[in-house]
Amino acid sequence: MKKIIFTTFTILTLGVTLFAANNKEVYTSQNTLYKQECASCHMGYQTEFLPKRSWVKMMDTLENHFGVDATFDKVDEQKIREYLISNASDSKRAYGKIAKFSRSISSQSTPLAISEIPKFKREHNEVPKRLIIQKDVKTISNCMACHTDAKQGLYKERNILIPNFGRWDD
Repeated sequence: MKKIIFTTFTILTLGVTLFAANNKEVYTSQNTLYKQECASCHMGYQTEFLPKRSWVKMMDTLENHFGVDATFDKVDEQKIREYLISNASDSKRAYGKIAKFSRSISSQSTPLAISEIPKFKREHNEVPKRLIIQKDVKTISNCMACHTDAKQGLYKERNILIPNFGRWDD
């Protein structure tokens, strides 16, 4: 009887653990090279925001990466390309808010900036321009300026704190 109870408990625990692992909403970059090469200049955006075609185009145009030459060692570039593609929104299942963002992208669209995603535009259309262009934010792509949980990939509304304004509620 103890063996049956132990086996049942073990199976249930394993099942709950696997379910939780597959349904988490936390998206953080675990790739050290990506952090070193990309996140040294800007936030290491969660790869799940963009589809493969966007990451391919971005990596193909690093010599003009938003007005900057972001090229680097070809071997490392290939490793980052593989990481981005294998973790893109259409490479694996996305959950929560990030899934909603990626689903809003048309199959004919190849956004190169997260701020070009339709869901992103809808979510941010109410934010007054003066709050975006201020010196503590500077640009709509500076997620970490207002989203205190951006690095964890959460972007929860209750964690929005706009500099020189305060909490944001819709």
